Parts: sequence; structure tokens; C-alpha cells
Amino acid sequence: MKTYTHLTTDERVALMLMRNKGLSLRSISLHLGRNASSPSRELKRNSTGKHYDVIHACALARERRSIPRRQSRLLPDSEFFLVVRKMLKRGWSPQQIASRLKHQWPDSPEFHVSHESIYLAIYAHPRGELKRQLISYLRQGHGKRRRRTVNAERRERYPSELSIHLRPPEVEDRLIPGHWESDLIMGAGNRSAVATMVERTSRFVVLAKLDAPTAECASQAITREMNRLAPSLLKTMTHDQGSEMARYQDITAQTGMKIYFADPHSPWQRGSNENTNGLLRQYLPKGTDLSTVSQERLDEIANLLNTRPRQTLGWKFPVEVLVEYLQLSASNNLESIN
Repeated sequence: MKTYTHLTTDERVALMLMRNKGLSLRSISLHLGRNASSPSRELKRNSTGKHYDVIHACALARERRSIPRRQSRLLPDSEFFLVVRKMLKRGWSPQQIASRLKHQWPDSPEFHVSHESIYLAIYAHPRGELKRQLISYLRQGHGKRRRRTVNAERRERYPSELSIHLRPPEVEDRLIPGHWESDLIMGAGNRSAVATMVERTSRFVVLAKLDAPTAECASQAITREMNRLAPSLLKTMTHDQGSEMARYQDITAQTGMKIYFADPHSPWQRGSNENTNGLLRQYLPKGTDLSTVSQERLDEIANLLNTRPRQTLGWKFPVEVLVEYLQLSASNNLESIN
């Protein structure tokens, strides 16, 4: 595919000399190896009257390149930038913001902006406290990918019949809500913890405060928070091989959920949960004493994550996907009764 490039300084010098000799535009274009329209366009844009001077032409070209083709919508003092800033403050990424704006106002291009433009507006912002604040809203990822290998010598802690590989096929398909991934994030010195549960289909998040990082407290906290949900959403849960799930039978007895366990040291088998734990570190940084974080605050954080647009959901909110399923389920139940 051919692409157009502006004339170089050498080409402009050659154009000026050949033009002064009276050569035709066709002859000049053949010499330059350009389309005949290129020297014609150059002469029209950068000539002074009938005279073409290479120094003047280069100056005009540089000036033209320094002028933006259109005014940025994300000027620091604009109302639109304030809207984007509020979304950043809620923990949304620039890509989520850009896609949600298009999803919410599909017929209003004045509210559309690319995620690259948002990044540019942040980093091009004048130095100062506001710029540091804007950058702090951006999500920070790991510098390197973790190796995804399993040491065969690492033994499994739980019965083989509860292996992740024996889960019902519908769990892997992510078509029917009610299948969860779970984990604990640890606080300072591993003396406090919060249980994190993510529904695989909707990516809906539930957080549970633990009184202590023990198996008994984990069982109680997970049971308490999961039983706040509709019974139709309590089908299975997949955890890692951590000892905190030693009371998994209690969870099954009190919620009806079948518990499965991932392979040892295989976090990618619970990718949705691992990703959520990374998002949580925006609100609960490593080294935080999680015993000081109330359940009310955890509910607030979960709500922020559940009302964040997700690319994998077509930029819907997790809570929107879950509510749609519950409404459809209720409608189907009514039809079956009638």
C-alpha cells in the first residue's frame, strides 16, 4: 500500500532549481519520482505569488505542522475533561472510559474520545499536584509476566475428586452465572485478610471481611456474604490450594455450593479472581492492615468494581449483566408457573 510523504528539503531545492529553468511539472515529477500532483500541490501551498523560494517553503511547512488539525476536546479547563477526570477517580482505565462514552452516547460524537487521547491529556498536563493526582488514578500493572509453570513435586492439599478438572463443563463455558472463583488477599504481616469472590460469567465481585486469617473465619465470612445473594447464583466455587479453605465442607453445607480446587501454584486457572485482586490493590495497597477495613468499606469497593465497564462484557457493568440474568430467570419461572 502506497503512503503519501511530504517533500523533503532536498526535493524542494530540486523543485526550485528545475522550476527556475522552466521545466514542466510533469518533467519535475518524473525527476523526483513523485506523482504529478505533488509538485503542483507544493507550489500552490508554499509559493509567494508566482515565486517559489525553498527557505520560505520550508518555513511555511514547519509552521503548518505545528498547528493541530483540530482542537483537543480534553483541554484542562473543559467540562469534558472534568467528566473524564471523575471517571479516572473511580478507578476506570482510559480504555474503559473511552468505550463507555461511546456505548452511552453512540449518536453524539462530541462525547467520544480515544483512550490514547486520554493518556496524552494526562501526561501532557502541566507539572504540579493535579498531574501527579491524575497519574495516580491510572492502574499499575506488573513489569514482567509471571512464569506459568507447575512444579510436579508440589503436592495437592485437597482430595483429587475436587480437582478443577472435574468441574461441570458449564463452568468453563461462562454461559450460566453462579460459578465463582475465590481467594484471600493478605494484609500487613499476613495478620489480616479479606476474602475475594468473583462470579465467572458477569465478573461480579463480593468481598468479605475476616476476623482473622484462619480457615474457620474464612468459612464464616464467605458463607455470610454468599448467602446474601440469590440461591440461583450459588452453584460452584473454585479456590487455590491454600490452607484457609480447610473448612470447605462447612461452606458447602451452609450455602449448597460445590467447592473445587485449582492445581497447586496455578493462579492462571482462576484468572478472573487474580485480575480482580490486582484491581483491589488500588484501594487496598499491599502492607495495609486489613483488620481496620470495615465490611461497609469493602462493600463500597465492590460496588465501584461492579459498576466499572468491562471490555469482556461488551463494556457493560458486571452488575448489569447479573441483574439481566436474574430478571430473565424470574421471567422464565413465572412463565413455567402459568
